[in-house]
Amino acid sequence: MYLNDNITAYKTILIKEILRFSRIWLQTIIPPAITMGLYFIIFGQLIGSQLSNIDGYTYMDYIVPGLIIMSIITNSYSNVVSSFYGSKFHHHIEELLVSPIANITIIAGYISGGIARGLTVGIIVTLVSLFFTQISIASYITAFVVAILTATLFSLAGLINAIFANSFDDISIVPTFILTPLTYLGGVFYSIEMLPEFWRNISLFNPVLYMVNGFRMGMLGVSDASLATAIMIIIGFIVLLTSICLWLLNSGIGIKK
Repeated sequence: MYLNDNITAYKTILIKEILRFSRIWLQTIIPPAITMGLYFIIFGQLIGSQLSNIDGYTYMDYIVPGLIIMSIITNSYSNVVSSFYGSKFHHHIEELLVSPIANITIIAGYISGGIARGLTVGIIVTLVSLFFTQISIASYITAFVVAILTATLFSLAGLINAIFANSFDDISIVPTFILTPLTYLGGVFYSIEMLPEFWRNISLFNPVLYMVNGFRMGMLGVSDASLATAIMIIIGFIVLLTSICLWLLNSGIGIKK
């Protein structure tokens, strides 16, 4: 009976999250697609046409995987941080915390919602990219696994941000000062082999680099990092952030006042 209750709760949270971002699709789905379309035009066609090939691919083809995974990162993160903080702000989260539902179920529901939005936007950005280039995916399984793991990781990060946030301004601090720099410096628009040795070594400490290149390996079959290393790093961070989320919910830090 306890298991059935948690399954029902998980489905309820997931459906609520999907309905939440799908009802306001003009704010949650279309803007990222337009933004990525502009990246394709400006960086891919206007600037990329003046650049030489990278790893045997045109600049446009090379940045497509990075732009897709960047959209997945941004949207999976923003969906969870805004939704969970909204529940805190309106005091809906207390109803979940006092209910006979395991905290891991609450986490799984919100994270699944973030994954759903991230993948939805990722698919739309992929369709947009077809207007600018032809995509030949090297490994559907690799691309899908990396996309799911990446969306999971940043959904968890969004949840942690939401737990500690005390205002709507707080939920924009991490994306602005941490997420955006890591993403832009994570090899989305270039290969780290193009960098001087010092900066190439520094880039290896950026976890986003492994997500971008893991996804690029799945789509193009080329990467600046080992696929096995990339997947292990992502899974390692997922385990770490999941543990932190469970500890925060169990202790009530950032929620109970």
